[in-house]
Amino acid sequence: MCKSKEKMTKQVIQPTPKSPSSSSTKSKKSSQNSSSFSTGSDNFVIPSTASTSSFYKDSRRSSASGRTSLSSLRETVLPDQTHIYDFQEICAATHNFLLKPHSSSSSSTAWLCSIRDQQSLVVQRRFRRRLDTAQLVDRLSVICKSHHSSLIKLKGASISGSYTYLVYDYVAGASLSDCLRNSKNPNFTVLSNWASRIRVASDIAHGLDYVHNSTGLGFEFVHNHIKSSSIIVTEPDLNAKICHFGTSELCGEITSENVGSREMNRSRSKIDKFEGTRGYMAPEFQRSGIATQKCDVYAFGVVILELVSGMEALTYRVDEESGSYVRISVVDAAREAVEGGGGGVRQWVDKRLKDSYPVEVVEKLTRLALDCVADNPDSRPDMGKVVIRVSQMFLESQEWAEKMGVITDFSVSFAPR
Repeated sequence: MCKSKEKMTKQVIQPTPKSPSSSSTKSKKSSQNSSSFSTGSDNFVIPSTASTSSFYKDSRRSSASGRTSLSSLRETVLPDQTHIYDFQEICAATHNFLLKPHSSSSSSTAWLCSIRDQQSLVVQRRFRRRLDTAQLVDRLSVICKSHHSSLIKLKGASISGSYTYLVYDYVAGASLSDCLRNSKNPNFTVLSNWASRIRVASDIAHGLDYVHNSTGLGFEFVHNHIKSSSIIVTEPDLNAKICHFGTSELCGEITSENVGSREMNRSRSKIDKFEGTRGYMAPEFQRSGIATQKCDVYAFGVVILELVSGMEALTYRVDEESGSYVRISVVDAAREAVEGGGGGVRQWVDKRLKDSYPVEVVEKLTRLALDCVADNPDSRPDMGKVVIRVSQMFLESQEWAEKMGVITDFSVSFAPR
């Protein structure tokens, strides 16, 4: 069980040094009483009820060793929109992490729970690189007060040991990946008409444009987690919201370096290193592990190609003759379709749309997505230009729908038929 809030606060703010022998003994006992859960590439040791106190003490020792502890920050340091959660509060909300993990759109683990009488999603991620307190406060305050209808809002955070716990608003819906590819019924899709798909494309474009150009962080902001499984399509209105806003910044996945003279500070560049997802990684990222906003643009282009075709970003099938695996990329398939192979774009578009879509708009959106996945990052448009073009296609789609008498204002259930 969790300890009282008063005692936990005292442990974090006023750590009591322990002798090496005492710490070693307690660490050994904690290891014996805990269970390990896999979280993608990370392994997180979740304490059993009996060892929760040892887990708290690990957090206290981290604070004593000079590492940042959010619970040591007072509310007066941050804006009203930002919440600092004690680790004890996270532990209580998740029942010592014994709640069944909520389906997550990344390699991290998430729990759907109630915190301060609000339904929230707690996402646990390992620190890639620890930020100093000033960096953490600055970025957390800006990210938490940022708001856009196409982003799932970050409410606050907590830190314990090598992990950060990010608390997001809970949004009911399903991932774009699941909406496009229903495992129970491959012939069913929530996004069954063109109006719903161009709306999703527009929402994603506007959200990512906000991330890149309107966060107010003072430098080039990279999202890092753009993929179809990281986009939630809401029920019943079918609007799209981008997940994991601010995750890379607050978890130290991104490191910044100024490039150029003092005159360039207002538009300073940022060199980032982090992990990527196969099928969404730009060529230059695969070669160097260094990413910029143009890598986000590349991933956005892949998502749009998924949206048009219904295909996965990257799959493999077994060749019956050779027995070897054949790589199937949605980018390669789109390029072949635009160049005229395989019957052209109309043969490549998701058959579940039943040929009920504005052909010219679909072709223009496909070509825009291919511009976004250009091998040369300098040839890719920035999101400011992308959002203008997608907005124009959205208006053209509405005009087409009115002309054809297609209903565009609707709500649906996600249940497969």
